[in-house]
Amino acid sequence: MRWTLPNILTLIRLLAAPGVAVMFLYFSRPFADWCALILFLGAAITDWFDGYLARAWGEETKMGAMLDPIADKAMVVIALMVIVGYSSMSPWLVLPATLILFREVFVSGLREYLGHLSGTLKVTRLAKWKTTLQMVAIAVLFAQGIFEHFLVVSTIGMDAAIIGDIMAGEIDDDLGLGWKRIGMVWTGNAGIMLLWVAALLTAITGWDYFAKARPYLTEDR
Repeated sequence: MRWTLPNILTLIRLLAAPGVAVMFLYFSRPFADWCALILFLGAAITDWFDGYLARAWGEETKMGAMLDPIADKAMVVIALMVIVGYSSMSPWLVLPATLILFREVFVSGLREYLGHLSGTLKVTRLAKWKTTLQMVAIAVLFAQGIFEHFLVVSTIGMDAAIIGDIMAGEIDDDLGLGWKRIGMVWTGNAGIMLLWVAALLTAITGWDYFAKARPYLTEDR
């Protein structure tokens, strides 16, 4: 492996993927949420830089081409697992997350089966947009977890009826619950919407890859 800067950035992104989950194992919330969000955003930014630098400097390598999609998939899969496990929005996230995970496994299986013909399934522009949208959705959902945790901590010991009135905006509060509630609702709704759109693009690109691979899957070839 050539230790070029683009390859190093890709390797860092690959190693950062399990780090997102480790944050929740060893740190308490919301510190874990903040660390996971910062780590994920930093890794997502390198996804753009490593490809750009590799092309600009003429340092595209086979190792980088192999590791880049693996790092992307690892980041998305592990982050989705953490979010579904810790977020109160989980019921709305399970289906799009399942669709995304299924597509990634399915396409990886196609590429492995085709072997030297896997170049048939080159990454398309729509697939790149799909990955970008997935990462944006996941970052927003991590932010939702931060707002949610601050809101929960702020209401510990309060009467449920009062909490309900504050959340509904019927009475003012001295704890800043209003902006926390708004932040949680907006980031939650935005994250869910973005993840569903990403899941739709994921399904479309998965079907496109299957259509391209289908001629090589017939018995007479």
